[in-house]
This record gives sequence, C-alpha cells and structure tokens, in this order.
Amino acid sequence: MILRHFFATIILAACTVLATMATPPKREFRGAWLNTIYQEQYSQQSTLDNQVYLCLLLDKLRQAGCNAVIFQVRPQSDAFYRSDIEPWSKHLTGKAGKAPSPEWDPLQFMVEQAHARGMELHAWLNPYRVTLSAKETPPRGHIYHSHPERFVKYAGKIYFDPAYKENRDYITRIVKDIVERYDIDAIHLDDYFYPYPVGGRQFPDNASYRKMGKGMNRGDWRRQNVNLLIEQLHRAITDTKPWVRFGISPFGIWRNKKSDPDGSDTNGLQNYDDLYADVTLWTRRGWVDYLIPQLYWELEHKAASVLTLSQWWNDHANDRHVYLGQSVKVTMDKPDIGGSKDKNQLAHKICLSRQLPHVQGNCWWPGYLVTDNYKGIADLLAGRYQSTVALVPAYTWIDDTPPGEVRQLQAECDKTAGTATLHWKAPHSHGDEMQQARAYVVYRFGHGENIDISNPEAIRAVTYEPHYSEAIDKGKYTYMVTVLDRANNESPRGEKVTVKY
Repeated sequence: MILRHFFATIILAACTVLATMATPPKREFRGAWLNTIYQEQYSQQSTLDNQVYLCLLLDKLRQAGCNAVIFQVRPQSDAFYRSDIEPWSKHLTGKAGKAPSPEWDPLQFMVEQAHARGMELHAWLNPYRVTLSAKETPPRGHIYHSHPERFVKYAGKIYFDPAYKENRDYITRIVKDIVERYDIDAIHLDDYFYPYPVGGRQFPDNASYRKMGKGMNRGDWRRQNVNLLIEQLHRAITDTKPWVRFGISPFGIWRNKKSDPDGSDTNGLQNYDDLYADVTLWTRRGWVDYLIPQLYWELEHKAASVLTLSQWWNDHANDRHVYLGQSVKVTMDKPDIGGSKDKNQLAHKICLSRQLPHVQGNCWWPGYLVTDNYKGIADLLAGRYQSTVALVPAYTWIDDTPPGEVRQLQAECDKTAGTATLHWKAPHSHGDEMQQARAYVVYRFGHGENIDISNPEAIRAVTYEPHYSEAIDKGKYTYMVTVLDRANNESPRGEKVTVKY
C-alpha cells in the first residue's frame, strides 16, 4: 500500500508538470469500442437511418481526436456483415437470420467511412458465445443444429465448447473470411473466453474432458484449448494478410500476486484461473500484436487499482503494444487523487498512459459515451488531451522498413473559395504489398515556420486517398505529405509545396 501511494505521488507530480506542457504525442492509439450487442437502436432504425447514425458516431469520435474504431461485427456467433457462414445478427434486424432491408453490409460501410475520416477500423468478434439467455435458440441453419455435441449450456446460455478442434477450425474460418473480404486494419477479440463464473457453477465440459483431456490438469487443459485457438487465428491472419493486426482486450487482471509471484498486487477475478486466458503467453509467443486490458476501475480501487494495473501491464508488454482500456463513466464520475482538485480522473489517466514507456495509448468504453459527450469528455479530449491528429503507433515486428516518398506533389489555391487542394501519387512499392501506401499524413507549416514533421501540431490530416483539400486564411503555407505503409511506418520527409493566398 505504501508503494502504491508512492507511485501515485510520483505520477501525479509528473502529470502536474505535463499538464502545463500542452502538446499531445505524435503517435498514440486513441480507440473507441462500439458494441452492437445490447444496442437496440440498430434493429429499430432503417438502413438509411443506421448509415446516417454511424457516420454521426464516426464524426464525433474523430472530432474527439480518436483514430481507431473497434466495431463489433460478431456479437454472438452471428454477423453484422454479409456472411455465407453465419446468420445475420438479431441486433441489426431484430430477428436472428433476417437480412436488413434494403440489404447493406455494415462492416463494409464502416471500413469505408472510417478510412474516409482517416481512422482505422478493427473488426471485433466474440469467439465462443452463441445465445444470451435460456429463452433464446440459434436460428435455423446455425451450426449448432447440425453439431449440438460441440456446444454446451452454461447458466442457461449456449457456448461453443473450446475443447473441440472442429470449433477452432470453424472460428478460424470466420476470421479468415473477414480478413480476406474486407480491408480491415485489425481483428479484435474481447475478454470472453471460457465464460465468467456464475454462482460457483462449473463449466459443463466433463464429456469433452474425458474424451480429450489426456490426464492433464483441467485448468491447464482449458488454457491449452484457448491457446490453440489464439495461435491458429494468428497463423490464419498472418498467412492471409500479414499486415492485418490481431488484438485482444482481456479482463484487467492476469493473476493476483497471492496466486502467482509475478501477478499484480490486486484481489479480483483472474484471466488465467477463471477465464483460462493465459494472456501474457500470447504476447511472449508473438501471437497477438496488441492488448487492451480492461482497466475499468478508479485509480486507487481497493481490489484493482488502475495505478497498480497500468504499471503491471506496462511491465509485461513483452515487446507488443499495450493500450489501456478506460471506462468513460468511472473516469468521469470519480474525483482525482493525490490532492488534485479535478472532479474526474481523465487527466491523470491519460497522463499515466503517456508516462509509462510500454503503453502507447488508450481505448474508451463505451464509445457511445464519448459521442454523447458524457460529463464533457468529448470536449476535454478534443480541446486538450487529444487536440492534435495522432498517428497509430507502428507495428515494427510486422515490418520496420519505411515506405517510399510521395511523387509529383502539387498544390492549387482557389482564392475565391479560400481553399488549398493537394494532389500526389503513391510511391512505387515494386510489388511489395507490405510497402504499399496505406495512408498519407498531410503537414502544414506557416510562413517562416520550421519544417519539422516531428511536430504533431503540424499534422492537418491522415487520409487514405492521394489528395486533400482544406480551407485556409490569407497567408503563405508550406505543405508536406508523407506515406504510411501497412505497418504504420512513415516515410521520410519528401517534397514540399508552397501555397499563397
């Protein structure tokens, strides 16, 4: 407890200093989860209304400085996209298996609209869940009806039994299908592996354990079942499109120190022992590219301090990215600590993420509270903490070679409209898919200003198209455009062009 307060004091002092320094970092993951489960608005709106609604959400997230959206496309063995494998989601149309009318593809729409705003789109899947209540049954044509022996019922809900290779192959087929057909930036799994324990009841896998356990400790056997899925998904994604990342948002505690000397100084449910998710193994083996531990508590929660857990995950990054999953409600409802007069913990938590060397950003849960500007969070993000355009961190273990520079950069000034328009051509990739231009970063510098692309305040936009237009005031401006490849490596500074208005 003494160490925790010492750590809090050090971080608070550092944050007080940083708060006066202003500029957010140039590279930072700024994500938001948009869940489709438990969101009845989608099934109650028309196709056009849903499209308008999703565009509004994306606009508000971009205005708040977010650069990545994690959109739930498989909430319960169903599809928020066109699929020949699983049924349309009831959360989209109100009835499982029923197609939207007029028919549309929400995942394809979100990929296009997110990229049009310079944001990444991560496709979020729940691996094992099939139903939400005892009253629910899978729709006609669902694999459950042809292979009921591969499923179990727990606390009234149906789940895939993780023990079956056939189920791992099926889930991998789902992921591979999405990666092949959609221009997504990442596949994302949430925290539901073996289900959260309910009332002391045991997960009913006696039959599969007798058949396939081979004398292993049951906990080790269950963890191995999940490990096999994670490794298989990693290989399928890498073999299909090696630039598509694989991320997971685990429950916020790996293990408590009382269970493992390497665990955190916490006292709560454990990934390893209760959900059978050996999360740190996955990063050590290189099977996942990022983790977003769900740290949905306050900074000094008695059982699960975010101060303690942020440090723990930082220390166990294993050379992979770690972003902190933040609860919007808890962050904005709880007052700051350590003598601060802030009525919320937003500044402290963001500062914490920027002070820890192996943490590269934050992700907001749920994104709907950001778009609703809950207690002013969107205003604070846009005006202070995410006020600049940030690049998503590079994934150098996927590829660390910078792409080539843009070619034939040109600029036009429409003095009547007061706009500057840039055009350019992508660099030559020489057939290397990894080096292809994924997006572009547009920088602008005022007359006499130092041309420095390390300055995040100079970034005007990230665009997935080879052109850009913006309104300008009278003056002389220098623009420079760099390239982001599929692993988010940035090209060196290249040509520059001047516009005078």
